[in-house]
Amino acid sequence: MKVGMIASHYPHASHREEFIARVHQVAEVFLGAPGCLSAECWLSDDAVISIVQWESEEACAASLVAVQAAEVDLAYDEREVRPREIVRVVAG
Repeated sequence: MKVGMIASHYPHASHREEFIARVHQVAEVFLGAPGCLSAECWLSDDAVISIVQWESEEACAASLVAVQAAEVDLAYDEREVRPREIVRVVAG
């Protein structure tokens, strides 16, 4: 069963472009993991939104491990206005 994750990030305006680049870097790591079907960066007025889709829960778990092991900036810190909102979804 396909699974996905939608993460909304809220960077300060002064860090928006940097944050978009960070999301693209993480997406590249996800896309390199077996079973990752897509990883995209979307934008709204106040958020940078990452949407990732995997072929299975196992593929999701494996690629999350790969992202944690990669040398990409995942830190939540003062560059963000408010906490991230992360929603896990499954295909219906």
